[in-house]
Amino acid sequence: MNYIGVQFYFKSGEVQNEILMAFLSELEYESFEEKEAGVLAYIQEPLFNEDAIKELLENNLSAMDIWYNYEKINDQNWNELWESNYESVTIADQCLVRAPFHESDSNMKYEIVIEPQMSFGTAHHETTSMILEYIIEHDFEGEIVLDMGCGTGILAILAAMKGAKILEAIDNEEWAYRNSLENVKRNGFPDIKVTQGDANDLKGKNFSVIFANINRNILLRDIPFYAEALTENGRIYFSGFYEEDLRLIKDKAAAVGLEFVDRKINNRWVSAYFVKK
Repeated sequence: MNYIGVQFYFKSGEVQNEILMAFLSELEYESFEEKEAGVLAYIQEPLFNEDAIKELLENNLSAMDIWYNYEKINDQNWNELWESNYESVTIADQCLVRAPFHESDSNMKYEIVIEPQMSFGTAHHETTSMILEYIIEHDFEGEIVLDMGCGTGILAILAAMKGAKILEAIDNEEWAYRNSLENVKRNGFPDIKVTQGDANDLKGKNFSVIFANINRNILLRDIPFYAEALTENGRIYFSGFYEEDLRLIKDKAAAVGLEFVDRKINNRWVSAYFVKK
């Protein structure tokens, strides 16, 4: 899958970055890099619409002095970009997430090796790191786990390290599916079932724990599917949305029997923990 990288430039700083990224998330931009002069945003090539950018800047952000340019990024160039910028990440002083070219650390209780390709979920983003923190904090011994929108498969891998009994990882993107297959084998968990699909594939399946680190719109659409697949007293961890969207997630979850328990916030990104009652 090829991507389009759109570089937005403006004179101010962090506040404008956050506002711009919130609007771009609504246009299905998947990831962002905050630069000194603005934001670099990535979107799948088939979803790119320059007219939508122009409309956004004219109708919603006209008060900001923003200009932009864009370029096509193919799979090979994206992977080279990841490798050139990729750094290891430590979660809660217990889990090291690293690439094969990083050194191991024997002081870490858990160590996950992720090949830095274009899949979302390398622990650098706040949404992934917060769910990893939840996994470290909670018991997974014997659980039946679904990693929905798995990206690299990192969440399923850590749950497996913590004793989960059966695990399934699903993503609708072929590159994420392929990357997850590689990563579960690389980390010694080839029994994690990795499939390419979406929430429609959950019919007839049951899980005691679900991770869904996607984005606000998809979560709001698919929460009923997740709730149906979750066993009684099962746990579900949502992420991929901003703090101001938490009320929408709570309301949708409550409507299908999911009770809010806790949330983590990092740079306005949220991970929220619910239980099915």
